[in-house]
Amino acid sequence: MLRSMYSGISGMKNFQTKLDVIGNNIANVNTYGFKKGRVTFKDTMNQTISGASGAQNNRGGKNPMQVGLGSTLASIDIIDTQSSMQTTGRALDLGIDGDGYFIVSQGNQNYYTRAGNFYLDNTGTLVNADGLKVQQYDETGKLKDITVDVNSILPSEKTTEIGVVGNFPDSISGNTEQTQQIEVVDSKGEKHVLELKTSSSDGKTWTLKFEDKTLDPPVPVTIDLTYNSTTKKWDKDGSNITLKLNDGTGKSTDLPIKLDLAKLTSGGEELKAVYTPDGQEQGSLESFNIGSMGEINGVYSNGKVIEIGKLALAKFSNPAGLQKAGSNLFLATVNSGTANYGVPGNGMGTLAPGNLEMSNVDLSEEFTEMIVAQRGFQSNTRIITTSDEILQELINLKR
Repeated sequence: MLRSMYSGISGMKNFQTKLDVIGNNIANVNTYGFKKGRVTFKDTMNQTISGASGAQNNRGGKNPMQVGLGSTLASIDIIDTQSSMQTTGRALDLGIDGDGYFIVSQGNQNYYTRAGNFYLDNTGTLVNADGLKVQQYDETGKLKDITVDVNSILPSEKTTEIGVVGNFPDSISGNTEQTQQIEVVDSKGEKHVLELKTSSSDGKTWTLKFEDKTLDPPVPVTIDLTYNSTTKKWDKDGSNITLKLNDGTGKSTDLPIKLDLAKLTSGGEELKAVYTPDGQEQGSLESFNIGSMGEINGVYSNGKVIEIGKLALAKFSNPAGLQKAGSNLFLATVNSGTANYGVPGNGMGTLAPGNLEMSNVDLSEEFTEMIVAQRGFQSNTRIITTSDEILQELINLKR
């Protein structure tokens, strides 16, 4: 039997596999996070007719003579190049700009994906379209599920300290005064707006005057501050004062607080001070969002923004070595390397909230490859038909 017939058969099989991969690529041209495949070939074994010989005294060297026996598959690669982002504007749609993969789990099995269309289930757990749970990276370096409790309540905390950041000038002409409002929270969780006057007549001693205007009459509380140029500190740093607040019935109630002046300087001619009381009212979760560094922030009705968790990403030494598991998922293999877990921004890429990564399939390239595969398949069929005609001629030698 002619060797060319078997070479043609091997070529037909290979081009059929190439067409299968191209067809799968085209079918997934609209699949978010899809990474296209590519087929490469290599020649198979060669039959040696005669070996090589070296040069001798009276004769030069001779090259080997071999007949190839067809082709075989060299590889079916995953082309994991970055694709373009499609803007969706949806808060739970996330794209990855970089090499990382989202981590989703089912029980003890972790899967990896580039498709970032996520959802909340009935328990508030962040999941993908198939219900696999998206993983976050906690402070201990472990993976765990992401749960957003839409009914969560942030408890109230009373004000215990007021920090002052900025500068009091040490040189002024005449009286200098600044008036502003600050918010403090009492032990019942109620918010109070106080008027705070910062004043000085010489730049050496500064007076802070706290006053709740809802009291009738108001009960002002004052404290004098003096800067020590030797120690570079204010003499009342860390001092305790008791503010007088309206208890809701028009009566006065006490709120002891401490002054933190560590970030307050003295010098120049500019009065610029920002007062930052701690404490908070009770608040309920109104919304949440995911930032470019993976931070999941809860926005509460009292104005507080609290980080709920931090989305985890995985990175591999050889991402082309991952094994496709269907449903836009990949599994780690011995050749992909161990998954390195981390958070966005640490060499894992960053997130693009409100975007989804499109498929990296290029239709023009795929149709061109389809034409090449089709012609290659046809050419190999001609090898078989031509070999068949030669065999027919041999048969016809005997009539």
